[in-house]
Amino acid sequence: MTSEPTPAGSSAVTPARTGRWRRAVDAVDERMGIKALAYPVPEHANNLTWSLGGVTAVAFVTLLVTGVYITQYYAPIPETANQSVRDLVVHAWIGSFARALHFWAAQAMFVSALLHLLRVFVHASYKRPREGNWVVGTLMFLLTYLAVFTGSVLKWDQEGYEALAHNLDVAKLLGGLGIWFTTKLTDRVPILLRLFSGHVVIIPGLILVLFVLHALLVKRHRISSHPAIPAPEEEVAEPFTAHLKRVAAFGTVLLGALGVLAVLVPPVIGPTPVDGIEVTRPLWMFWWFFPFEEWFGIASIAIVIFALFALIIAVPFLDRGPRRRWQERKVSMGIALVLLAALVAITVEVWINNPKGH
Repeated sequence: MTSEPTPAGSSAVTPARTGRWRRAVDAVDERMGIKALAYPVPEHANNLTWSLGGVTAVAFVTLLVTGVYITQYYAPIPETANQSVRDLVVHAWIGSFARALHFWAAQAMFVSALLHLLRVFVHASYKRPREGNWVVGTLMFLLTYLAVFTGSVLKWDQEGYEALAHNLDVAKLLGGLGIWFTTKLTDRVPILLRLFSGHVVIIPGLILVLFVLHALLVKRHRISSHPAIPAPEEEVAEPFTAHLKRVAAFGTVLLGALGVLAVLVPPVIGPTPVDGIEVTRPLWMFWWFFPFEEWFGIASIAIVIFALFALIIAVPFLDRGPRRRWQERKVSMGIALVLLAALVAITVEVWINNPKGH
C-alpha cells in the first residue's frame, strides 16, 4: 500500500525548517555564547520600575546613533563650532530632528538613570553581594552627568561658553588634578576639541565598559528579590531574553515620546558667545548646585558635587544591615528624603527666582 503524497504547503515541512533553524542558532551560540542570556529573571523584574536600567540603555543607544550622525557636520573648533550647529539644523538632511532627538535622549538617559538609582536604593538592592554593582552604577550615572555637561559646552553658544568658564574655574581650584580640564595641558589643541573627544570617545567608551561589567555582575548575582515578596523562590521565572522583549517594548514607547518632543519642542541655538559676561542659566539638572556659587563661591561647586557622589557611592557600606523594606530603614530613608527634598527645593528656587542666570 502506497502512502499519499504530502499536499503542497503542508506543515510536514515545518520540522525540517525548525531543525535547520535550531542548528543555525546552535552553531552561532557555540561560537558566541548567546544562550548565556537565557538565565532566569523573576516576574517582579518585568514591570517598568525594575526595567529602568534597560530603558536607560535604550536612551544611550539612541544617543550613540544620533551622535554619529551629528559628528559628520559638527566642527569642534571655537571659531566655527556654533555655526556648524546652525548649518546642521538648517542644511543637513534631518539635521534638526537628529539634534533634537539627541538633546531629548540625553535628558531621558539622565532621568531614567536617576530613577533607576532611586529604585535600587528604595528596595535596597545594593546590599551584599551587590555592593560592587552599586558603585559601578553610580560611576555610570556620574559619567552620564559629565556627558550632558560636555554636550552643553560643545554647541558653543553663550550658555555653553559660561559652562566652560565654570569648568575652568573649578579645574584651577583642583590644581594638578584638574589640569586635563584647563588650557594648560597643551597649547596646540583647543580645549573645545579636547572636550569633544571626551564627549564622543572617552565618556561613551567608559560607559560601555562599565555597562558590560554591570551586566555581567547582574548575571552573576541575578536580579535581586523584591523585599515585599516573602518567598521569591516561588515567583514565576522566565529567561532574560523574554525580559529583553519587555524592555524593548518600553524602549519603543520612549523612542516614540522622544520623537514627538524632537518635532514639537526642538532645542534652541543660542548666540555666539561673548567673553566677560554671565547671563544664562544652565540645563535644569545643574540647577541644584547653581546657587552655591553665589552663596559660598566657585569652590563650593566642586565640594558639593564631590560630597554628593561620594555619599552615593558609600551607601552600601554605610547601610549594611539585613533589612531591605523601606519601612524598616528609617534612618537611611530619612536622610535620603531630606537630601532629595533639599535638592528639589533648590532647583525650584532657581527656576522661580533666577529665570535667566546670575
